[in-house]
Amino acid sequence: MQWGKLFVLTPTSRVLALDPRNGATIWSYDPQVPIDAYYSEGLTSRGVALWEGEQSEICSRRVLYGTVNAKLIALDATNGQLCAMFGKQGVVETAASGSDASRLLTSITSPPTIVGDVAIVGATFSNSVAFKDRRASVIAYDVRSGKERWSYPRREAEGMATLEQRAVNEGAGARVWSIITADPERDMVFLPTASAEPNYAGMGRPGPNAGASSVVALRASTGEQIWEFQAVHHDLWDYDVAAPPMLVSVQRNGENVPAVVVGTKSGVIFVLDRRTGLPLYPVTERRVPLSTLVGEEVSPTQPFADPAFVLHSHVLSADSAFGINDAERAGCRTQLNAMRNEGLFTPPGLTETLQWPGFWGGINWDGMAWDPESSTIFVALKRLATAVVLEPSNTPTKLQRLPGAEFFSQGSTGYVARRRPVLSALGVPCSPPPWSELIALGLNGGPRELWRKPLGSVPWLNHLEGSAEWGSLTFGGALVTGGGLLFIASGQDDILRAYDSRTGSVLWSAKLPAGGQAAPMTYTLDGKQYIVIAAGGRGNVGTPGDWIVAFSLP
Repeated sequence: MQWGKLFVLTPTSRVLALDPRNGATIWSYDPQVPIDAYYSEGLTSRGVALWEGEQSEICSRRVLYGTVNAKLIALDATNGQLCAMFGKQGVVETAASGSDASRLLTSITSPPTIVGDVAIVGATFSNSVAFKDRRASVIAYDVRSGKERWSYPRREAEGMATLEQRAVNEGAGARVWSIITADPERDMVFLPTASAEPNYAGMGRPGPNAGASSVVALRASTGEQIWEFQAVHHDLWDYDVAAPPMLVSVQRNGENVPAVVVGTKSGVIFVLDRRTGLPLYPVTERRVPLSTLVGEEVSPTQPFADPAFVLHSHVLSADSAFGINDAERAGCRTQLNAMRNEGLFTPPGLTETLQWPGFWGGINWDGMAWDPESSTIFVALKRLATAVVLEPSNTPTKLQRLPGAEFFSQGSTGYVARRRPVLSALGVPCSPPPWSELIALGLNGGPRELWRKPLGSVPWLNHLEGSAEWGSLTFGGALVTGGGLLFIASGQDDILRAYDSRTGSVLWSAKLPAGGQAAPMTYTLDGKQYIVIAAGGRGNVGTPGDWIVAFSLP
């Protein structure tokens, strides 16, 4: 598929087609999304999808994408005009059959996944939208007409009583906000599902909440469920499957087995048979801590992967607290000592509970990269401790001014959840560095770690001895090329680096004009290979900007 254009999607859902040689704008389309409205995931857009039909068709080459206000749009790739035969003059209102609240609080933050003539779209909802008011989490549309083909979970044949029961027992309306991956040859798509809702108090959703914090495999043409694998039972930690399920081939007993790799926020990787969802490496159920809250029935066990796939430590003691001086370290120890801390899967309660890994890590939406030549997985792993507490809804919090604190309604449970990164008085993470790492995990001959390097740096700490090994909080994926290079930016220092994928050595770097909180991409044109990255920053992680930056390889 060579169209001679580079397509870019901005946070406000504006699409640009650029000349891939020099970045000149060929056309642009602006859906005029209200930027002052509330969106459940903020102004977040992760890309567009492309489809090519018969040359005789009108709009035979299409750009399809979702907007932050839940519209699915089809554009003619040649000129940026709306494809009039798609939906209503090129636009489908994906939340049109929901309530007024669900229409206002529904967003599409990831590109559609196209299999044949079907465009499959996941949606995200605000926690405040009741399950019964929503459309399905995933809807498939005819790529030519925009007509709905199927939805998941299937709702059209179910009465409202059934839906309300599903809200309790089957995931409480788990969303699919990250990128759906596809195996067109097998007519399969793989959904990374969000945590059950409300996300920290589970009294109103007893049981494992099947389908939430899972990977669900569907038939792409019909939406029929083939299998599901749950990474977290009765999730109380916002440990949803944020990374796109990655499709690879694994050698098992002399056979190439099609597999799907599931990266989790707990810093664990599961490798499953793509056809059945069964683990290809041992997964065991282990007992975990119980809740101290009345009415909260935690899952007594959680799935644990083979130790070779556990990339993040799961024990953080107060004695290992970090600080750039004695006073900072002492303050961090005091914070950690005051928290309930029984390791991974310690449930939230009325006093602060330590989350290690925190809700931002270990493997988040930036996902993983795969080198089929060397059978190596590359992971950007976040290592930042966070704290969570449940407060009665009618009790004003005394800790609203803590750095980074966020508050979430927990529905009808009577609680509000407050979460925050665990930071020192100067804003330095209390968890020991490195705060992000780049890890290479080889699968040939059995899983084994090949190398591990700190990722990024924190500019305002660079004057301190040893800071080059501390890494930084990162958001953004890696790109691995056939020439043995691994490109990634993602850190707080606004630097794009090229690593030797075999050794982890940095071979090249370049300063970006803004934060590179995105995944690089590559293409070849006129015999030259380009590396392109969106440098737009992310909140307080990277310097904000609106750049697209391209580099060329000799």
